Amino acid sequence: MQVDDALLTRLEKLSFLKVSDDKREEIIHQLSEIVSFVDNLSELNTDNVDAKFAMSDAATFAREDIPSCDTSVNDDILKHAPLSGDHFFIVPKIIE
Repeated sequence: MQVDDALLTRLEKLSFLKVSDDKREEIIHQLSEIVSFVDNLSELNTDNVDAKFAMSDAATFAREDIPSCDTSVNDDILKHAPLSGDHFFIVPKIIE
């Protein structure tokens, strides 16, 4: 895949980003390097690799689900709110 100015323009439109004119060439070069690196992966022979292959047979570690209530975090957040009460944000009514 060739990364050029037209592709970068399309990526800008899809991502709702704007790349400045002085950075366009640098970003095109970086994207080209990334695409060429990913293209190298297509050269790997995976014919004899099981579709369910994983690097480790060990299960993913899951922490014990223990509920906790630390109201100091809530208080820190609510102190920045314009209006709060009873540990909740108070907002204007929008549905009548």
